[in-house]
Amino acid sequence: MELPSDFPFNQVHRVKPSVVQRFRAELWLKRNVKAGDMVLCFGNLPPLFRLPCHVTVFLQNRYLVDNVDLGSFPLKTRLRLQAERLWFASKMSNVDEFIVQTPSMQRLLKARTRADVQVRPFMEQHETYRRAQLEPDASRKTAFDFLYVASGEPHKNHRTLIEAWCLLAQQGLFPSLRLTLDTSDFPQLCNWLEAKVAKHALHIETLGKLSHEKVLECYGEVGALIFPSTFESFGLPLIEARQAGLPILASELDYVRDVVDPEQTFDPLSAISIARAVKRHLQQEENPLPLLGATAFLDHVVERAGKSAHSDC
Repeated sequence: MELPSDFPFNQVHRVKPSVVQRFRAELWLKRNVKAGDMVLCFGNLPPLFRLPCHVTVFLQNRYLVDNVDLGSFPLKTRLRLQAERLWFASKMSNVDEFIVQTPSMQRLLKARTRADVQVRPFMEQHETYRRAQLEPDASRKTAFDFLYVASGEPHKNHRTLIEAWCLLAQQGLFPSLRLTLDTSDFPQLCNWLEAKVAKHALHIETLGKLSHEKVLECYGEVGALIFPSTFESFGLPLIEARQAGLPILASELDYVRDVVDPEQTFDPLSAISIARAVKRHLQQEENPLPLLGATAFLDHVVERAGKSAHSDC
């Protein structure tokens, strides 16, 4: 981790990212902390040992407190998350205060701990934040219709999103979509995506892993943000897209409503629901359901029965 030149602490104790070194760091913390100190754990996990001072943990990994199945993860990732869940659950009593960024995370955590849980959302550029889009910019010229800023973890829900794009293609609609997926990090997902793009002639571009500056540039090049994630601890792209003046299509879930009021919402588990939200945003009407009166219904049944009898002959 690169530290800024104006870093406010004059002593830095660096720890290599390994299990042994992490345990040694916990021992170092236990030996060096004194009453009156303050410990801020900025990486989700509480201290392994009870410390004689005020301990605050910043929690942003929802997998540690939500009862979400881990079966879709690779074995290595699944084992790591299970170990972290065990660590978190068994050492919560070592914490005096938790900090989370949304009311949804606060509710989840309060059900598991007696410690104080504070909602303190923060981001570097927060001045232009608002919940709702004031007025759409009709003069805005964009290269792509939609952008989804997300890595390829299962809860980011790319597969359902792409299935929605396939449904739209079957209806003759081909909206363009940009994804911030990296092939080297998620090869299976990206290979599956390429097959879908080829089969249905989808207008989808994968941008790879982008710097934060590049992501901010992307907001200015698209017409809307689409966000089908099934859960988030914060949902930072929702806030950034709103700051960029973008309309938002997002899951109708608590974490979304915690931070923005989207223009369109959908059931993130339904490709049909996502496709319909896209059509509403693009002002494409759904065909009305052809309701029948009693006479027309019976005429249809008789006609179909007659055709079926004729074909049997």
